[in-house]
Amino acid sequence: MKKYIIKVAFSLILLSFVGCGKDNYDAPESTLTGRVVFQGQALQVRGTDERVRLQLYQDGYAKRDPIEVFVGQDGSFSAKLFDGHYKLVTRDGNGPWVNSRDTTEVELRGTTSVDLEVTPYFTIANPFISLDGNMMNTSFTINQVVETAEIDRVILLLNSTSFVDDGFNVMRREFTSNINIGSNSLSADFSEEDKAMNAKTLFGRICVWTKGADQGIYSPVVRLR
Repeated sequence: MKKYIIKVAFSLILLSFVGCGKDNYDAPESTLTGRVVFQGQALQVRGTDERVRLQLYQDGYAKRDPIEVFVGQDGSFSAKLFDGHYKLVTRDGNGPWVNSRDTTEVELRGTTSVDLEVTPYFTIANPFISLDGNMMNTSFTINQVVETAEIDRVILLLNSTSFVDDGFNVMRREFTSNINIGSNSLSADFSEEDKAMNAKTLFGRICVWTKGADQGIYSPVVRLR
């Protein structure tokens, strides 16, 4: 019985020592920042629930699991990392862009900024959003980038905070017809949406969704109230 107690005590001491050793590892202090861009312009995406992600791989390690990097709604991203050489790619099948998985090489020393160039299926240009009573009025231009891409729907969105997307909103209206490549004008009546009608602040956004894509491309967030 005494031998058993001694063994248990020794094991607890060993585990405590190992645990302290892990706690003494330095935390990563270098910062990688960047934007997901097309022709030098940051792309607007869904920024909530970590729906749009990038992946980082670092050579020279047995563990090959990617480091997930989350993209904000303005197309920006940031990650705390150790210095080293990394490979940055889009996540497979994720995002409103062509699934090319082209690699961007990143040499991280201290703070490094990088633009990740992608090819979106569509872009939204000249977005204009306004409120007129209980109506959300919009005008915008859809530019087709990928010749074979097809529009699945356009979504008009309102939210009471500056985070506005297809998942976080107080009003969502989908349009599947009368959508054109080029100029568009769409309006949505939100008089039956109590949260939108009673909100002290309202922010608006337009989304274009491509058939087969898991995410839509967005216009910048605009404060309307």
